[in-house]
Amino acid sequence: MVFASASIGYHRFGLGPRSRDLSLLDGDPRTVLLNELDEPDIALLTGGDLLSAAEIITQRHRQDRLPRGYLAAAIRRLTFFVPIDRRVLEAEVRARIDRALIARTGLAERLVTFWMNHFVVETSANGTVRRTAAAFEREAIRPFVLGRFEDMLVAVTRHPAMLSYFNSANSVGPNSVIGRRSGRGCNENHARELLELHTVGVEAGYSQADVSALSKVLTGWSYRGASEDDELADDYGRFYFTADAHEPGGQVVMDVDYPQTGLDQGEAVLSALAGHEATARRIAWKLVRHFINDDPAPDIAETIAAIFLESAGDLKACVRMLLLHDKAWGPAVKIKSPSEFLWSALRALDLRIDVAQVARVLSALGQPLWNPNAPNGFPDHADSWLAGNAMTDRLDFAEELAARARVDLDPLALVDAVLGMACSATTREHIAHARSRSQALTLLLMSPEFQRR
Repeated sequence: MVFASASIGYHRFGLGPRSRDLSLLDGDPRTVLLNELDEPDIALLTGGDLLSAAEIITQRHRQDRLPRGYLAAAIRRLTFFVPIDRRVLEAEVRARIDRALIARTGLAERLVTFWMNHFVVETSANGTVRRTAAAFEREAIRPFVLGRFEDMLVAVTRHPAMLSYFNSANSVGPNSVIGRRSGRGCNENHARELLELHTVGVEAGYSQADVSALSKVLTGWSYRGASEDDELADDYGRFYFTADAHEPGGQVVMDVDYPQTGLDQGEAVLSALAGHEATARRIAWKLVRHFINDDPAPDIAETIAAIFLESAGDLKACVRMLLLHDKAWGPAVKIKSPSEFLWSALRALDLRIDVAQVARVLSALGQPLWNPNAPNGFPDHADSWLAGNAMTDRLDFAEELAARARVDLDPLALVDAVLGMACSATTREHIAHARSRSQALTLLLMSPEFQRR
């Protein structure tokens, strides 16, 4: 069997093939995927009903200022009032359904998912994160998945969703103007996770003193409207550096002295962390683990780490090397995450489900939208998606989809279309001898070849 196949290309690096996709990709899957990396703005998600985080925060504050009681109810009826939370969620999920179903391979979407699971925010954290998590993805992740890591790191660190998630928007240097007046101090949560999860990792050997110093560096990093005392303004939700909240003086982070005294101090630290050798190794290892194997071969991770350092964090160059490496095209050993299974099943059967169903299915399968319930994200190893009732829940969803499939859909023809040479003789025989078309399609969706990537 040829492992460097169209099936591997779609299932491992994309969202799974549609009925005619494998024939288009067969023969040279690497080139198709590599060419997709050069498509301009392929990861961007735009639309007239998609609001920026700033617009969402502003509209929410305006809704909060509506009069209460009978007058408020009358205003809502007259203006066809829909709470901002629900409008935002429906528009954001609908846009992602559209993208997932029309994407040629889905490589860019997979990269977005990877980076959202690296720079985690949780919708369960608070109302601001719940309303702006999807905008965070569009504004701080999607523009940079094929750009420079440093640019993504800066965008993420400045975004109101991240600042709110770590409750750092109101962090104050104890010796700052505001700190001396109010007695308030630093919040170290953001600094700790920035080192541990976003950049160098615990293996880099940073200390608690480094965490404390970085937390002081980040004081004053905020956004308009972060405080309930802020007056409603046109720039609500925009990043804002509060100089009077910034801890004065230089800081030392991981043995590097940063003498700057303002916003540029934080920018200098982020730049150094983004280009750190430990960051390169960690990002490379996570990329390989996510796409290829739970226990990455050292040589492929080392190769990508070297590319990361040589290219100043060029993520397109890193992904290109991943696709070109022969070990990236071995047998399928990873289990698809719930979202990967959802999109690949819908694409295979040429089906569409609505916003509420997407949210319901992903929650039932253990990967609720933008809510991993841990700052280190959803698990990224095969065993995590096999625990408990995971496969039973997938079977329920597969049966639900199979019952809705087109009546003219030939299960064996679909096997060739979405699995191709990757389908084993045993799986093909089980599907051929199924009692019904619906059962045959269910067997296809639940087959090891479809569940693995």
